[in-house]
Amino acid sequence: MADLDASTPRVFIARHGETEWTKNGRYTGNTELELTTDGIAQVSGTGSHLVGSGKLIDPARVVKVFVSPRKRAQQTFNLLFESSGLSLGDEKVELKEDVAEWDHGMYEGWLGSEIRQSRKKRGIVGAHGEEEWSIWRDGCEDGESPQQVTERLDRLIAKIRALQRPHMDGSKAADVVVVAHGMSLRCFVKRWLGYPLDAPLAMMLSPGAIGILSYMKHDIEQPAFFVGMSLPPA
Repeated sequence: MADLDASTPRVFIARHGETEWTKNGRYTGNTELELTTDGIAQVSGTGSHLVGSGKLIDPARVVKVFVSPRKRAQQTFNLLFESSGLSLGDEKVELKEDVAEWDHGMYEGWLGSEIRQSRKKRGIVGAHGEEEWSIWRDGCEDGESPQQVTERLDRLIAKIRALQRPHMDGSKAADVVVVAHGMSLRCFVKRWLGYPLDAPLAMMLSPGAIGILSYMKHDIEQPAFFVGMSLPPA
């Protein structure tokens, strides 16, 4: 029997496992990196505990999986669902550029400290005159602005809500999984809740981790996130 929390459609957000740039804190957007050995172990552990028949993410209850086209996200999807029967060729699974990582432009591969030093040296100030750089407010030179990221994530959220709207009464399973990146998923959470990207909402999502979004009171107009959630019985 499914746990009671599953009576309202949910969106599971899955961050890809560790890469070499994850370890050293470099901004990683379009660069194609493989998971490290530890990254593979992170995702495999998450999958074995949380993905499968009767588990938190039950493929039988999933109507759609959106996966970032980056290799590290595809590798993570394969590891999470390797024992479930879902694959990248399945009709439920869609590679979706809308949930790809923030395009960091000229900052690709840089550390945050390097970005701030470079901007200070060149006399660049933020969108509202601030000297200290914030990606949430200022975006990336030659890359994406917060508005561009907002627009593509809003498109995806609208598609997810269209899938889930007919099933808010819990009469049919309508869970969705999004497999993507640390930055894009934190942006996704903010937009799910209706917050601008520069809203002060501190979030942590470890490599290989799963987060859970849903709706309060079976109401699609009340999107929310789980602070904690009960698990299905073993």
